Amino acid sequence: MALPRLKLGTKIALLSFALVFIAVAIGTVIEVHRISVLMENERGKRTMAIARTLAQMTAIQENVGKPGGEKIIQPIAEKTRLSTGVEYIVILDMEATRYSHPVEDRIGGEFTGTDLGPALANNEYISRAEGVLGPSVRAFTPVKVDEGNRQVGVVVVGVLTPTIFALLKSVRIEIYLTLGLGLVVGLVGSLFLARNVKQAMFSLEPEEIVRLLKERVAIFEAMGEGIVAIDADSRITIINDEARRIFGVDESVIGQPVQKFGPGTRLVRVLHTGQPEKNVERIINGVTILSNRVPIRRDHTIVGAVATFRDKTELNRLAEELTGVKAFVEALRVQNHENMNKLHTIAGLIQLERYQDALDYIFNITEEQQELTHFLTRNIKDYSLAGLLLGKYGRAKELRAELIIDRHSQLKEIPRGVDISLLVVVIGNLLENALDAVSRVEDGKRRVYFSIAGDQAGLELEVRDTGPGISSEVREKIFEQGFTTNKSKSRGLGLYLVQRNINQVNGRVEVKSPPGGETTFMVYIPGQSEQV
Repeated sequence: MALPRLKLGTKIALLSFALVFIAVAIGTVIEVHRISVLMENERGKRTMAIARTLAQMTAIQENVGKPGGEKIIQPIAEKTRLSTGVEYIVILDMEATRYSHPVEDRIGGEFTGTDLGPALANNEYISRAEGVLGPSVRAFTPVKVDEGNRQVGVVVVGVLTPTIFALLKSVRIEIYLTLGLGLVVGLVGSLFLARNVKQAMFSLEPEEIVRLLKERVAIFEAMGEGIVAIDADSRITIINDEARRIFGVDESVIGQPVQKFGPGTRLVRVLHTGQPEKNVERIINGVTILSNRVPIRRDHTIVGAVATFRDKTELNRLAEELTGVKAFVEALRVQNHENMNKLHTIAGLIQLERYQDALDYIFNITEEQQELTHFLTRNIKDYSLAGLLLGKYGRAKELRAELIIDRHSQLKEIPRGVDISLLVVVIGNLLENALDAVSRVEDGKRRVYFSIAGDQAGLELEVRDTGPGISSEVREKIFEQGFTTNKSKSRGLGLYLVQRNINQVNGRVEVKSPPGGETTFMVYIPGQSEQV
């Protein structure tokens, strides 16, 4: 039959109760033993005093060792025994013959105690012995005459001493009260301790805590995100498989300072500032990650920090495909709109019977479109960028602007560690911003110039427009989130996204807008080394 499983609170209460009981019991036994020793010492001193008094009596000194001496000595010894309450008084001569004894039949017999020898050799001492009636303490004192120069006998005074069990029995009421009071206090303290412990553990039993811990570990390991947690001393307490894969470490890093690997400085910063950092992109060991870092608080005190890392490789790949599709859809929409206008033009020329003009027009627009498409597919490696530029080219025509793509532009390789989606965001926003600027020009040429060149080591791109320009006062604010000079549209995010993405890959952007001249944005993006 299996024993019932006790709850943690019950276990703590029982354990504390048992400890209090054992402590009180042991304390009681020790104290009683100490009392027993003290009582034994005190009774020994009392018996020695009685023995000395008898040994100095003249009647005893003159009659011990002499025939008929017991008739004088026995009454004196018995009277003294009864008045002092000792157990027995035995007076012996040098032959160990008794001259007094509580049992008169034993007078004249030989004293058989093994501890008599030293007393016959003129020594005074206290001896402990186990007799028929129980443990006793007896004092041995020599009887001397001729001014103490000659020993004629020995006085033995004995008294029974109580055993520990006898003492316990005599003070059992006090013991019961002390033990009961101690157990009550212990029980109350045990219940209070058990309650506090349970509250500290959210009323969970040890088995539940173990199960929850195993579940959390399984969840951490099954998550597609990397997780790293540190304590208040910046030492790693948790790191799951995905985080170890991203950082290229093993379980031996647990317990080590987080600054030794990965984005340790940033996680420690969260620990010190208490400010969370969310959706921060970094490149670690060639892997683009999205990181969230938050402090861990207990009772309003920061006791650690935790960071999650999401590998964005797959997400970026899907984003690239989506971006490319959207760019091509936009290009097709613009081309459809533009082609409708061209068809209307061709239809009008035919209705006017200007057949040769219609043919020339068709040849011109076809040749222009084919040349641009061929150039983009030949010189721009990624179809997302090619589609984006093709769409912006059509967008410029919608705005009655001219987008000039430098025919020396070439991007056969994307810089190392740079996501194509980042380039799409940067180029798309710069071109859209430039087209928006030239669309606000009432008179003059609406022209936007674009060039790009790069390889694995890095790239440079330039966007130049003939818009109204950017004043020196405004130039300091154009990269702030929400800032815009076009009040007719609620935007203000384009250049902010450009700056954020460029900073993310340690690039830089330069802005030039001289009075009366063209506004130029120059972007430099280096190839990325492995960053932490």
